[in-house]
Amino acid sequence: MSKASLEEITLRRTLSKEIERKRALKKEWRLFFEGLLYMLPALMILGLFLFYPMLKTLYYSFFITNPRGDTVLFVGLEHYLHLLQSESFRQSMIQTFLFVLYTVPTGVILALFLAVIANERVRGIEFFRVIFSSTLGVSVAAGATIWLFLFHPSIGLFNQVLQSIGLSPVAWLTSKDWALFSVAIPTIWMSVGFNFIILLGGLQNISDELYESARIDGAGYFTQLFKITLPMLSPTLFFIVTVTLIGSFQSFGQIHILTGGGPNEATNIIVYSIYKEAFEFSRFGTASAQAILLFIIILVFTILQFKVGERKVHYQ
Repeated sequence: MSKASLEEITLRRTLSKEIERKRALKKEWRLFFEGLLYMLPALMILGLFLFYPMLKTLYYSFFITNPRGDTVLFVGLEHYLHLLQSESFRQSMIQTFLFVLYTVPTGVILALFLAVIANERVRGIEFFRVIFSSTLGVSVAAGATIWLFLFHPSIGLFNQVLQSIGLSPVAWLTSKDWALFSVAIPTIWMSVGFNFIILLGGLQNISDELYESARIDGAGYFTQLFKITLPMLSPTLFFIVTVTLIGSFQSFGQIHILTGGGPNEATNIIVYSIYKEAFEFSRFGTASAQAILLFIIILVFTILQFKVGERKVHYQ
C-alpha cells in the first residue's frame, strides 16, 4: 500500500471521528435544551418568586427609598456599614443566635425521643403517634394564640400552677429575662410534629435484622440505640437539623403575635427587625440590607452543616 493511500485512510478516519464527535455534541445540546424545556415551568416559577425578589432585594440594599418604596439615592454599602456599627442590630443578632440555640437542639432531641418511644411495638402506640404529630396540623397563628393564653399573667395556666404551689407568677412575655425563652417554647412545640414524623419514618426504615443480630450477640437496649439506631438514622437527623436550623432563623409569626419584638427589643430577632424596618418605618433599603445579611448567615451555616455535619452521616 502506497504512502498516499495510508494518508488518505488516516484522513478519512480523522474526518469520521470528527463527524461523530460533532454529532454526539449536537445530540448532547439537543438533550440539554429538551431538558430545559421540561424544566421551563419550574424555572419560571422560581425566577418570578425566588430569583427576582432576591435580586430586587440586593438592588434595594444599595439605595435610600421613599415611603412608597421608590429608590431615591444610591448609597452603595452605607446600609451594610451602618448595620455593622449599630448596637440595635448587634443585639438583634445576639437574640437571633440565642433563639436558634434554644430551639434547634431542644426541638430535635425532643422529637427524636418521642420518635424512639413511638417506634416501639406496643398496643395503642398509634394513638400516641397521632398525639405526637398533631402540632403539624396547627398553624403558626393558631399555635401562638394558644400559647398567648397559656402565658397570660393573670389567667394563664402556667402562672395559676405556680401560684397553686406557692410560687410567684412570672411575667413570661413582658419580662426581658423571660420573653425570648417564652417565645422559644411555642416554637419548639410547633416544630416537634414535623420532626417527629420524619424521624419516625427514618426509624421504621431501619432493618429489623440488624437488631436481631445485635440481640443474639447480647447487645442491650442502649447499645442498640447508640450503635445501630443513631448511626442508621444519621441521614434523617442531618436533614432535620438543617431544615430546623433554617426555619429557626426565619421565625416570625410567633414573635409577632406573642411579643411584637419586645419587651425592649428582647425578642427582636433579625426577621422581625426586617419586618419593622420595612413595614413600620418604611426604610426598605436598610431592611433589604438586613435580609441580605440574613441570607449570607443562613448560607454560611448551611455550608458548614454540609462540610462538618455530613462527615458523621452514615449512608447505607
